[in-house]
Amino acid sequence: MTIKVGIIGGGQLGRMLALSGAPLGMQFTFLDPGEAPCATVAGRHIRAAFDDLPALEALCDENDVVTFEFENISAEALDTLSARELYPPVAALRAAQERKHEKQLFESVGIPVAPWRAINSQADLDQAVADLGLPLIAKTRTLGYDGKGQTRLQQADEATDLFTQMGSVPLLVERLVSFDSELSIIGTRARDGDVVIYPLTRNWHRDGILHRSECTDPGNTLRRQAHRHFQALTEALDYVGTLALECFVCDSLLLGNEFAPRVHNSGHWTQNGTLCSQFENHLRAVTGLPLGHSLHARPAGMLNLIGQLPDQTHVLRQPDCYWHGYDKTGRPGRKIGHINVVSSDQKRVAERLDTLERELGLSR
Repeated sequence: MTIKVGIIGGGQLGRMLALSGAPLGMQFTFLDPGEAPCATVAGRHIRAAFDDLPALEALCDENDVVTFEFENISAEALDTLSARELYPPVAALRAAQERKHEKQLFESVGIPVAPWRAINSQADLDQAVADLGLPLIAKTRTLGYDGKGQTRLQQADEATDLFTQMGSVPLLVERLVSFDSELSIIGTRARDGDVVIYPLTRNWHRDGILHRSECTDPGNTLRRQAHRHFQALTEALDYVGTLALECFVCDSLLLGNEFAPRVHNSGHWTQNGTLCSQFENHLRAVTGLPLGHSLHARPAGMLNLIGQLPDQTHVLRQPDCYWHGYDKTGRPGRKIGHINVVSSDQKRVAERLDTLERELGLSR
C-alpha cells in the first residue's frame, strides 16, 4: 500500500526523509518556496510560501499525513490545519521557536537548565547581568540557529546598549556554564506512545555550527537522565515523530539546552550505524507504523561538510566511510553534505574521523 507523505520544507532533511521512506512504499510531496530545493529529487514539489494557506491545505488534501523538516515556519499557519493529520504537534513547534517558552517547558517537566532571564529592554539586560553574573550569553528568542543571533558577554561593559545592538527584539540571557561535553538525545515517539531512544551522541561545534558527532556511552547515570528527560518532554507535548534534545554535561548532571521537533543533524550517523535510522523511525511514527529498533549495529560517527565539498573519491575509497551529498550549491556556513564513519569499536571511529579531518582539511 502506498502511503503519501507531505513535507513542509524541501531541504536536506526532507531529502533524507524521502530517501528513507521510499523502501517502505511511501511517496512524497514537498512544499517549499525555492525554485528547485534539493529534496525534490525524491518527490513532487509545490512551490509556495510556508505560510500559504491554500497551498498548505492542498498539501494536506493530497497526502495521508503531513510533517515538517525545520522549525522556522509559521505555527499560526499550521494551527489552521489542526483537524488534519499533521505531526509533530504544533505545540512542539511553537515551544521550540521561542527560547523563553522552551526554557519554561524544560523546567515544568523537570529538565534542569542553566540560570536564565527573559529580556525585553536594556534595563532587563542590566538587571540580568547583576543577578546572574558573568560570563553570559544573550540570544534572540526567535529565529536563532547554528550560532546566529547570539552574543557572549565576558565583561560588564559589553552589555552597554546591547539590547539595541541585537535589534531591540526579545532576548534570553543565560549563564555560560562550564561543561564537560555536549550531548544530544535523539529518539522517536509513536502515536500510541511507544518510544525508542538512540544511543547518546557527543557533539563538537565550530563557529556555532555542528562539526562532528560520535555515538557514545557516557555511563548509566547520564543515560538514565537522558531517557527520563526524553520521556518527560515528549509525554508533555504528546509528541509524535523524531525529536532531538541537546544538552550540556556538567559533572554528573545533564542540563537541557534546546530541542528540535524534527530529525536532527547530530543523528545523521544513524543512517549507517543503526538498524533503523532517525529518518525511517520518524516516518514510521507519523504514519502510524510500528517503530524500528534504535540499537546501533556498529559504532559510528559523522563529519559535517560545510561551505564546500572535499574530494569525494578519497572518501569513497575508504571501506568504513559513507558519503551523503545534498546536491546544494556551496557557500560559507552552508551544510552541503556529511560523511558517516562506522567501525568495530568507538575508538576506531574516533581515529578514522581524526584522520579524515586532517586529510580533507576539516580540522576542528
